[in-house]
Amino acid sequence: MEYNQDMKNRLKRIEGQVRGVLRMMEEGKDCREVITQLTASRSALDRTIGLVVGTNLEQCLREQFESGNGSNEE
Repeated sequence: MEYNQDMKNRLKRIEGQVRGVLRMMEEGKDCREVITQLTASRSALDRTIGLVVGTNLEQCLREQFESGNGSNEE
């Protein structure tokens, strides 16, 4: 599977968010603020996982169809 630039950019953004959360923890920020940022990071990661899985599934189905293995033969 090829990973497009959008996927990579999303992960870089998430990486920045997680680094920010770590910095907040090191600075002793309020727990609610940390949890809010962790929740945002998790949500972004979940969306990215969905994008990668969906794109991979689409690519696999397309390849099977193009190779003739996508028929309904029993």
